[in-house]
Amino acid sequence: MSIPALTTAQMAEVDRLMIEEYGILLIQMMENAGRNLAELARRMLDGKLAGRKIVALCGAGNNGGGGMVAARHLHNWGADVQVKLIADPDKLTNVPARQWRILQTMGIVVEYTLDLARADLILDAIIGYGLTGNPRGEAAEWIERANRSGRPILALDAPSGLDTTSGLAGQPCIGATATLTLALPKSGLIAPQAQPFVGDLYLADIGVPPELYRRIGLEVGTLFAEDTIIRIN
Repeated sequence: MSIPALTTAQMAEVDRLMIEEYGILLIQMMENAGRNLAELARRMLDGKLAGRKIVALCGAGNNGGGGMVAARHLHNWGADVQVKLIADPDKLTNVPARQWRILQTMGIVVEYTLDLARADLILDAIIGYGLTGNPRGEAAEWIERANRSGRPILALDAPSGLDTTSGLAGQPCIGATATLTLALPKSGLIAPQAQPFVGDLYLADIGVPPELYRRIGLEVGTLFAEDTIIRIN
């Protein structure tokens, strides 16, 4: 099956059309993204989550909110989950802030510095496709910590630090074991120079109608007829 790729600008337009024209709200897309991320995490751990240590590194944006959703599901499925917010909680926008309050109520957020080397899996939900320039500050620090840990990393939508249009890696950039991108692959993720950072590339369904893709000149078939997660490379 031929799967088209999107530039960063096209993906932003897909998100806009979903919300403004089709009435499919951000919280719905975020739930789909996070639920699929949790499912791929479960598959990467051979379907056995009881007692497995998973650390979710979540930024302040919508990508971070998806990571929080994944953490909630993984906790519910029996994993030992810890969530680190790589941002000031006051900077969370409305929908990620709601996800953060849920996790606080569940008691799975941590305020201290984590020992990432003890994790069975790290979820990278620090920076999404909207990155411009190199990661800075606390985000850059935690990207470097994750890379130094030597543990498997599953990135949501794109490895934090990677330009999703050009495929060029910023300094620093997550070196993911696997990446779960959303809706359609971003063009930068399939660029040869991105491969060392992307790892195994998967695509997840977040509920984009084929009619929406036609609005931006793309004909997309029924990609997810058999599974909500498909392997790209």
